[in-house]
Amino acid sequence: MQNPVLHMDIFKLFFEHDLRLDKLKERHTDKAPDTEMSVEDFMQPDPTYSKFYFTGTRLREEKFGLNILEHYNDVLFCLENFFQGQSLITAYGTHPSLGGALEQISIGEAILITTKTDTNFSPSDLHVDRNSNVGHFKEELSKVLKEGLLVLYKEKAHHGFDLHLYSQKNIYEKLFYPLKKLIGDTFRFFSINSKR
Repeated sequence: MQNPVLHMDIFKLFFEHDLRLDKLKERHTDKAPDTEMSVEDFMQPDPTYSKFYFTGTRLREEKFGLNILEHYNDVLFCLENFFQGQSLITAYGTHPSLGGALEQISIGEAILITTKTDTNFSPSDLHVDRNSNVGHFKEELSKVLKEGLLVLYKEKAHHGFDLHLYSQKNIYEKLFYPLKKLIGDTFRFFSINSKR
């Protein structure tokens, strides 16, 4: 009898909440800090954002990457349902499905996800090349998130790719519960707080 553990997919969702959006802004050290704050400024909460990292391991082959999971299409289906009714914009145009958008973009490219019919932002402004990382686009990412758009990056994994999602809103519960339903004999789901 075959060991079912060897045919297991390990799916991991890393999350971080309440990250300060102003930390994404570039620091201008040549300017004196603005020390005058109004009462209204003081009473407004700091805008925050959340980030989510989707990855996985296929135990049988000891391979790493979200898209190499045997249940990758199931995970993709959950994400497509979550993004339903929103536009998926890549540097190559708008796509009706997340799977199609992911097939068209390369590692380091972004997908903008929005309900807006018109946006001033382009995914090409957030493209991460081999010599860069998301940290090099803090100002651009901050502006996109403040407008209510989601940003999804396709990132390199050892044997495929993973996904990194940024959102100004905390959308954890809306992601967690549909993905939790995938748990079965050959699918394990770990949700991990990256801050701990």
